[in-house]
Amino acid sequence: MLKRIVIPALICAQTAAAQSPLSADEFDAYTQGKTLFYGFEGQIYGVERYLPNRRVIWSFLDGQCKEGIWYEQQGQICFVYEDRSDPQCWVFTETGRGLLAQFEGDPQATELYEAEDIGEEMVCLGPEVGV
Repeated sequence: MLKRIVIPALICAQTAAAQSPLSADEFDAYTQGKTLFYGFEGQIYGVERYLPNRRVIWSFLDGQCKEGIWYEQQGQICFVYEDRSDPQCWVFTETGRGLLAQFEGDPQATELYEAEDIGEEMVCLGPEVGV
């Protein structure tokens, strides 16, 4: 179930245009120890928990969580998750309302923004087991 987010993406995008991309150290300082919810076009997109040593756990809020790592490559923050080996790279900028993430730094690509506290928690269900 998706919920509306209060922050319009357009406002975040305009604010981010004036900001410089975050370096790996800046990104790590901002995110480490936090659980951040991300929105896309006014809807909740997913949530990510940032752990020590550049480890992460991502979920689309469906109870399925994917562990991964992140690293910096050519000014982008790239994520590799346990279920796919190809990196997902984003340019992160900090706005007055939180982070803005632009896929591969392409203005025409997916743009996610940090959502306000939505009263949800990150839930990771255990692995599915068969008989």
